[in-house]
Amino acid sequence: MAVDDSGSRDPGAGAPLPRVLCDTTELVAQDDDALSGALWKLAEPGRQLDANVVRLPAGGRVGTHTEPDLDVLLLVLDGAARLDCADGEHPLRPGVLTWLPHGSTRAVLAGPEGVTYLTVHRRRPGLAVRPPEAADRLRRSLGGEV
Repeated sequence: MAVDDSGSRDPGAGAPLPRVLCDTTELVAQDDDALSGALWKLAEPGRQLDANVVRLPAGGRVGTHTEPDLDVLLLVLDGAARLDCADGEHPLRPGVLTWLPHGSTRAVLAGPEGVTYLTVHRRRPGLAVRPPEAADRLRRSLGGEV
């Protein structure tokens, strides 16, 4: 769901400008029980962050996992859920902002009405295709054999 951002770019200055990207109130208001998964994703070129608005249906679950590299902020927008982690269960309701530090193990279980939440984290670098000799050069520079 995009929001009109006309006039948000100044072609003369060349510097990026703040932009309105979506209206989460409208996303949450979509009363379609079939909607689940990512309802919105940050897709702006040159960004340093990733963000998603995610909908889990009633009883839906993000299984137990550990994120080794990225801290994640999770903000509940609508509905309710339970965060399961090493120190127990934590109820999540609209307005609750949760920090999920890298290295932590967690799971999210949607409540009886489902849950819609926003996640924000540092963008993962994209994969780059490199010629095979690039790997050989890297091994040599690290003192390894080719």
